Amino acid sequence: MEFVHKSVLLEECLEMLNCFPGGTFVDCTFGGGGHSQKILEAILPGGLLIGIDQDEAAICNGYKRLEPFSGHFQLVQDNFYNIKNIIQNPKMHQVDGLLYDLGVSSYQLDNPERGFSYQADAPLDMRMNQNQMLTAEDIVNEYSQEDLIRIIKEYGEERWAKRVVEFIVKFRKERTIKTTGELVDIIKRAIPAGARRDGPHPAKRTFQAIRIAVNQELKILEKAIEDGISVLKPGGRICIISFHSLEDRIVKQTFQRLAKGCTCPPELPVCVCNGKPSVKIVTSKPILPAQKEIELNPRARSAKLRVAEKLE
Repeated sequence: MEFVHKSVLLEECLEMLNCFPGGTFVDCTFGGGGHSQKILEAILPGGLLIGIDQDEAAICNGYKRLEPFSGHFQLVQDNFYNIKNIIQNPKMHQVDGLLYDLGVSSYQLDNPERGFSYQADAPLDMRMNQNQMLTAEDIVNEYSQEDLIRIIKEYGEERWAKRVVEFIVKFRKERTIKTTGELVDIIKRAIPAGARRDGPHPAKRTFQAIRIAVNQELKILEKAIEDGISVLKPGGRICIISFHSLEDRIVKQTFQRLAKGCTCPPELPVCVCNGKPSVKIVTSKPILPAQKEIELNPRARSAKLRVAEKLE
């Protein structure tokens, strides 16, 4: 399947990144390469784009898509959690801008074999990095009832988490849950009919929760932001697109903490920690997609872009 992905908030990201010819910029979630291509167009001549993605398919597709920019990009199959190690390359040192698009790519959602979607029957996988061992099947069938409830309640904000897990545990006593279709059927039976009449697909929240657990998406985010800022040049910007409230909350609170600097308890009359702000927040409120973009790409409707700039 061809790696196709519609880049969200594309023009807004380019404006906020302050791209310029000769600059070095990092697309920390390369995906289909749409953001990267536009960044490259803005930083030539002489610029360098580093693209990072866990997904081997994204990297392979990226070399084809960016072929006209040969010599001005490097692609790395890795997790953006490791950005400090990636940017340790002596030719890079520090960079002028970072972009994180935290959404699942359209390719991953639409490719049934990857098991991300509740709208197609496929193996329970959900791995962004297909070289890792842990899959959605492992979590659904092997995690304890208590852990599953916590994951689905915390990561999926599913009010019926306990009931969904009760139905999962009952089913898996009879046989292993191997496909997305089986899991969707279990969820539909678990959630009362009245609760399924309105709102999103009944499996949406549970699938989101399991995907986040498989890929440790929230667990790594705060440190990944801090490490990203550490490799920015003063004046460089970090732009982060999130797609649900859990991600956005972490981004917002991390930016606020780093912009404050001081970590002293609020009851102390003066600062004794000598902590200094490391960033200033550029977007007091998140930038949202325009209605026209949402009409062209409905998956953009929940996107939020927050931006911070590294201080001296």
